[in-house]
Amino acid sequence: MKSIKVGLLGFGTIGTGVVRIFQQNAGLLEERLGARLELARIADLDIVRDRGVSIPSEILTTSAEAVLDDPDIDLVIELIGGYEPARTFVLRAIANGKHVVTANKALLALHGDEIFAAAARKGVDIFFEGAVAGGIPVIAAIKENLCANNFRSILGILNGTCNYILSRMTNDGADFSEVLRDAQANGYAEADPTFDIEGIDTAHKLAILIALSFGARVKFDHIHTEGISDISALDIQFAGQFGYKIKLLAISKMSDGQIEARVHPTMIPLNYPLADVDGVFNAVRLLGDFVGPVMLYGRGAGMDPTASAIMGDVMAIARNLLTSSAGRTPAMAYRPEAIRDLPIKAMDEIVTQYYLRFAALDKPGVLAKIAGILGRHDISINSMIQPERQVGGAVPIVLMTHEAREANIRKALQEIDALPEICDRSRFIRLESGLL
Repeated sequence: MKSIKVGLLGFGTIGTGVVRIFQQNAGLLEERLGARLELARIADLDIVRDRGVSIPSEILTTSAEAVLDDPDIDLVIELIGGYEPARTFVLRAIANGKHVVTANKALLALHGDEIFAAAARKGVDIFFEGAVAGGIPVIAAIKENLCANNFRSILGILNGTCNYILSRMTNDGADFSEVLRDAQANGYAEADPTFDIEGIDTAHKLAILIALSFGARVKFDHIHTEGISDISALDIQFAGQFGYKIKLLAISKMSDGQIEARVHPTMIPLNYPLADVDGVFNAVRLLGDFVGPVMLYGRGAGMDPTASAIMGDVMAIARNLLTSSAGRTPAMAYRPEAIRDLPIKAMDEIVTQYYLRFAALDKPGVLAKIAGILGRHDISINSMIQPERQVGGAVPIVLMTHEAREANIRKALQEIDALPEICDRSRFIRLESGLL
């Protein structure tokens, strides 16, 4: 029976999950593939620590080159993470004619063009299902099952840490800082959670989904990115009273030859399926011109779900090797010459509904002043909540607007914040409510 040799770079949490699948499901993989997958080499700086799996010592090495330059290895799995040396290692594997599987969304978001071009020139496959939404097969769905559709929009809950925090704040009424500490203690958040809570991890994943769905090059730093650290328990409470939940959403839409590309806290209706995605789970909602709305849901991170996605890619490449069909599916779902540079719509031009919260002194005429300023900026009020209780010496005034331009909202809030009756910076959260 033919044997396909695999090398692994990075023997951390996800790498351990990959090894477990190799060992526990070897017979299943062989039955489905018709060939033997052999984990021939594992490289990591630490080859001594016990990972809870038994590995022959002769396949362990601290040298990445021992994997990358081994002529017998057909396929390299890169699980180092970060930009360097991962970029150098992936390019070296490609240069040596090896196929690559990676879960490194940051690497692909910033250096994907270079890596995919190198793979195309060399005639090797690079697969990356584990880079977006963990065990959810969204990339395969876009590239294969849904490839006959023009996509209209992408909505995604793509970061389990943020979703866990917002779910706890919603269900328990807890403050952000308290839930973040719990998330770190339970292993749902890193010691330095910046990439997660500030939306950077989600933006990396959105950049990949935009390229796959729209055939467009999008620079990561052109994606408008906001995190959840400014969301308060008060905002979540008022959102619920209006009939909404707050989620950190990745949003992209194609309209008039422009792409919306944004990551930010978003209010979605309670009866919308994405509102039910809680805890560390992820979901992606795609809208195609023929298939209509499709939502994929599951575990978006962790050892086992991500290892499952990685091994799915390994099996796909192995099947291509057995049938001499490498490159059958373009890495980014489009032929390289068809990928375009499309403009990203400026945030000032975004039109949506808004939740607005003001902290005002309890004086006559304050609401009239706020409404007057909003009206002068073409912002009309849809509904309002004005609780009687004070918060920090001020009374919250909470409004929901009809659709308005982002630029007008920002100008109006700047003017309102200058009023002597306003005690704190005004808050706003965007809505997505027209996609049921």
